[in-house]
Amino acid sequence: MNDADGACRWLCNPESQVSSHYVVTEVGAVWSLVEEADRAWHAGAGTWGGLDDINSRSIGIEISNAGTHGFAAAQMDAVEALVAGIMDRWDIPAEGVIGHSDFAPGRKIDPGGRFDWRRLALGGLAVWSEGQQVDPDWDGFRAAAVRFGYPVAQDDVLLATMRMRFRPWARGPLDAVDMGRMCDLAARYPAVRGVMV
Repeated sequence: MNDADGACRWLCNPESQVSSHYVVTEVGAVWSLVEEADRAWHAGAGTWGGLDDINSRSIGIEISNAGTHGFAAAQMDAVEALVAGIMDRWDIPAEGVIGHSDFAPGRKIDPGGRFDWRRLALGGLAVWSEGQQVDPDWDGFRAAAVRFGYPVAQDDVLLATMRMRFRPWARGPLDAVDMGRMCDLAARYPAVRGVMV
């Protein structure tokens, strides 16, 4: 959507057959659309940690951003406060905070490569890795990605999805940094149900 107002109208329109628990506007206002204990229809098809029906297992947050520019400081501040509150209320660990793109590689791209996952991780609100470099190996990368929670996907889609979150500036084939980060994430953070960002 072009802006939060348009997103809200779409999410509140029964004909759209989509909804979300929250919308965070460009200026950092947080709009509550669905009670946290109720099911919203923000996820669609996808899996995380081998679990499907993500709508029943998550709290959906839509962040108004076209994906072509960074997220304003006020918007990130609002996301941090919202996620911290949800994590506290529902006892969700940092590894339970995932993006729509994480559970539906290739189908969903939000919150996108401009979203500051590292900032959330520094605040204990998500995970991050600066893992040591490891010789690249597709079989090992796939296995580590699935252990971390990603669904099985084509190699190029899986790599692009992981990079969108953990190395959005990276290009080219699977490399030692990708491999090291994925192995580190898989070892430290087994998949759990989460908050959707």
